[in-house]
Parts: sequence; C-alpha cells; structure tokens
Amino acid sequence: MKQIPRVSIQTEDFDLGAQTLALRGQDGGIGAVVAFVGTVRDASHGQNVSAMELEHYPGMTEAAIESMIDAAFARFDIRAARVIHRVGALLACDQIVLVLVASAHRGQAFQACEFLMDYLKTQAPFWKKETTPDGAHWVDARDSDDAALARWGLVSNNATV
Repeated sequence: MKQIPRVSIQTEDFDLGAQTLALRGQDGGIGAVVAFVGTVRDASHGQNVSAMELEHYPGMTEAAIESMIDAAFARFDIRAARVIHRVGALLACDQIVLVLVASAHRGQAFQACEFLMDYLKTQAPFWKKETTPDGAHWVDARDSDDAALARWGLVSNNATV
C-alpha cells in the first residue's frame, strides 16, 4: 500500500474525505480520526477581507512541520498524522489548512490535533497578507496564539503569523 506523505504544502485545494480515507488506510488499530479544517475568513479586525496570500520557505516549512508531527508522536499515543497547508492566493471561504490525526482513542487524537494546530499557528514559517478595502497588509502574530502554545509548555518563536 502506498504511504501518504505526512506534510504537503500546495496551491491546490484538498478533499477532507479522501484525505481521511488515505490516512486510515487498512490500519485496524485506528479507533478515532480527528480533523481540523481552517478556512479564510471574510473579515478580520472589523474589516472585510476579500483575499489572502500565503508565502513560505520551501523545504524549511516542510521540515518544520515534520518536526511538529514528530513532537506530537512523542507526546501523544497516535497512529498517524497528516498536515496539508495551502499557499498562494486564496479567497474568502477557501480552505487553508488540514490537520488530521488518527489514534486508537478519541482523546489522544483530539489533543494531538489541537497541539499541532497551536504549533502550526506559531512555529511554522508561513507569512499571510490580507487584502481589505484599505489595501493589502501583512498579518501580525497574535498573543492568543502564543498563549495557546504556552499551555503545552512551549514558547513561541514568533516566526509565523
């Protein structure tokens, strides 16, 4: 059976159902799959957002996310994990990110998925530019994202937004 990659950085959209089936494969030990799908909001800080552009460092971004997944495997009893992050030009309501985690039991899968999302928001080298009626501007890191990471005993390097 073909092994799916744990990390994909891509411009193309993704199919949640197909990705979930691929992650599960024929692993009879999986009892739970938790998914998080992030989408482009149509508003931010009280302003309409018509588009978002995401940039990254190829190679560096994938390595950073692989490391995050390794940390999730070390911390939680999970059987599989997959992260897909889109880059390039996106419109409001487009899917941006998919985090899938499979485990024997739901608790570990939920925790690992949340851990990976908190890690992604603060540690993955992505840069976001939003387009609003006032023009395009880079999005700053949020204190709330750093606080979410801190609950896992980790400190943000503020490399991402």
